[in-house]
Amino acid sequence: MTKLIAVVGPTGAGKSALAIDIAKHVIAKGGRAEIINSDSMQFYKGMDVGTAKLTLAERQGITHHLFDFLEITDESTAAEYQQIARPLITKLQGDGITPILVGGSMLYVAAVLNMFEFPARDEALRAKLEQDLIDVGPHEMHRRLKALDPIAASRIIPENGRRSVRAIEIVTLTGEPFAAALPEVPEDWQPVLEIGINGDRENLRARLETRVHKMWQQGLIDEVKALEPKGIRDGKTSSVAIGYAQAIRQIDGEITESEAIADTVRLTQKYARRQMSWFRRDQRIQWLDYLDPQATSKARALVDEWLSL
Repeated sequence: MTKLIAVVGPTGAGKSALAIDIAKHVIAKGGRAEIINSDSMQFYKGMDVGTAKLTLAERQGITHHLFDFLEITDESTAAEYQQIARPLITKLQGDGITPILVGGSMLYVAAVLNMFEFPARDEALRAKLEQDLIDVGPHEMHRRLKALDPIAASRIIPENGRRSVRAIEIVTLTGEPFAAALPEVPEDWQPVLEIGINGDRENLRARLETRVHKMWQQGLIDEVKALEPKGIRDGKTSSVAIGYAQAIRQIDGEITESEAIADTVRLTQKYARRQMSWFRRDQRIQWLDYLDPQATSKARALVDEWLSL
């Protein structure tokens, strides 16, 4: 009754809404269910509009965990998330609660669901690589990673310099490809029902463009301005988040609002393609089409079978 469920898929596909429906369904059947966030940008306090973080009202009374537990200047890593999320999952299960892991941050989801250990960090090497990132920029670091480990590079967007740095660090320390830590056929940490939600590619592209425009209309620029005194410009993770990086450039007068929106749309659509490239390799995922009117009922049926409801 408390076996793990995960809802995954690309950004903007409707994972949060589906997870809430699943939780309410479990509760209606006499069970208990709570949601655990695995969207790494939603960990940050104050990053709400640009991450499409659910408001309290939108959570519909369902308990959500791992929102707003990092300060804006904190660094977010999948290794640390693994150490937080797994004990939370086992605690909920021990309390008779079905945990529903929800999000599209690929490495963070894999860190929880799959059996693998993160290589140790070398602070001196990391400091050197981070200085290189400042000096030459994310695209050059991605090019260096591609020369060392083409497979890892194909799974990381060139704009994500922090992720490229971590991959280069692992390759340098272990002498093995970064992808070696991410086996093609994952081994379960514990049994899990993985439900994937996706849709027609062009439809998703249009949804994401609309979503980005809505973020600006809802006040993303004001949100970023409010985060400036809290140190968003110094945040290794938060300052380079898609949408936030563009908003900062708009505030600084480097680009216009229309250019900031267009760049955010482009990067968001690109990120969604990377997410699907990653998730498609996981044969455990049972895919649903968000355009299918029966998608929700199909998800409920999968849950009923999984939890023997």
